[in-house]
Amino acid sequence: MTCQEKVKKYIQNIKAKPQLNAFLEIYEEEALQRAAQIDAKIAAGNAGKLAGFVIGLKDVICYQNHPLQASSKILNGFVSQFSATVTERLLAEDAIIIGRQNCDEFAMGSSNENSAFGIARNAADESRVPGGSSGGSAIAVQADLCDISLGSDTGGSVRQPAAFCGVVGLKPTYSRISRFGLIAYASSFDCIGIFGRNIKDVALVLEVIAGKDDQDSTVSSQPVPAYSQQLSVTSKKRIAYLKETIESEGLQPEILATVKNTIEQLKKDGHTVEQVDFPLLKYILPVYYILTTAEASSNLARYDGVRYGHRTKEDFEDLEEMYKKTRSEGFGSEVQRRIMLGTFVLSASYYDAYYTKAQKMRRLIKESTDKIFENYDFILLPTTPTTAFKIGEHQKDVLQMYLADLFTVQANVAGIPAISIPKGTDEQGLPIGIQLMAQYFKEDELLAFANYLM
Repeated sequence: MTCQEKVKKYIQNIKAKPQLNAFLEIYEEEALQRAAQIDAKIAAGNAGKLAGFVIGLKDVICYQNHPLQASSKILNGFVSQFSATVTERLLAEDAIIIGRQNCDEFAMGSSNENSAFGIARNAADESRVPGGSSGGSAIAVQADLCDISLGSDTGGSVRQPAAFCGVVGLKPTYSRISRFGLIAYASSFDCIGIFGRNIKDVALVLEVIAGKDDQDSTVSSQPVPAYSQQLSVTSKKRIAYLKETIESEGLQPEILATVKNTIEQLKKDGHTVEQVDFPLLKYILPVYYILTTAEASSNLARYDGVRYGHRTKEDFEDLEEMYKKTRSEGFGSEVQRRIMLGTFVLSASYYDAYYTKAQKMRRLIKESTDKIFENYDFILLPTTPTTAFKIGEHQKDVLQMYLADLFTVQANVAGIPAISIPKGTDEQGLPIGIQLMAQYFKEDELLAFANYLM
């Protein structure tokens, strides 16, 4: 199959499934032109590592001269002035970018119901959510609309939808991939992550996009291994599982059974699998929501209607009133909720009571997680407490929605790499995902062991 034939197939698939609402825009002509160029490169024998890979970008990753909105009305009409580092690296290795993908507004959500462009639907059951915030990106891989999607993971936004949609979702170590050109939600948590159907594809994309970048002062300069060449497990591993996760009240019985079966299989294969206590688990979600909303309050202050994007058409008397009207119209309810929460925890009266305390607790969670890795290679746990829930089911109970991230936020709070892999289905045929976490910069070992488990 040529690259052109492949792109045509994916464009047909996207157009045949508009109800999934996975893509906000398809770059049809451009993708076909690029496919023709790459076919010529393949024929000449000088094509890049990702030649033939058709890739979708979550609508928070910059692509020069293409619209970018973070699925929000406040960025109506905005066209990116430059490409993200990851976009440039994909293109340099001859990947074909097919379009931008639906997500929760500003990557805030666990269901893809907060998009200004409407909900995205899980291809396994269209009455259910695909997870969030990178819901459209997960569906695109699940429903055979592209090979790979790039999403962002601030508290589970790649792994949770990967679990709901039955695909592979990787969140690398914080600082492994440059964030230059990623719309910021919470800068000390945000990571660009990768969706794929198999580990080898994900590993190959990671080795292309990871590594040092002069445009991002927070990115690591550690060398990037050839992940795709190191996918075999050659020794027996030590694996911990958290007692608090498998004893969690809200854990769906089929997911619990899947985790237990995986543990038994690993033991049979000669690996050491042991239960460890992690009493700090109950503090992880509060820490995450205090710190991320505080950072969002600061990061989203730039969307004010002055320089770009939406500006209110109503009359206003002064600049402050223009700000208020523009932001009230442009931001959806979930984004407004998080900005207000963040502004509250940063206010002078409550800063020490909430923000400072949460930062201290974050350090304790990180240290406790590090301690587990002194004795174990991996932590095994469910990706999500339940399989994909019905559209609208948690809209009135925000707390239930936030609990969907219960098992994924630890990796973001601690900054470690984590991956969700598909592991069967529940009684209703909905995908189940299990999650592995590893020590900082051990993506090579994590990918190899995930490949072994699949």
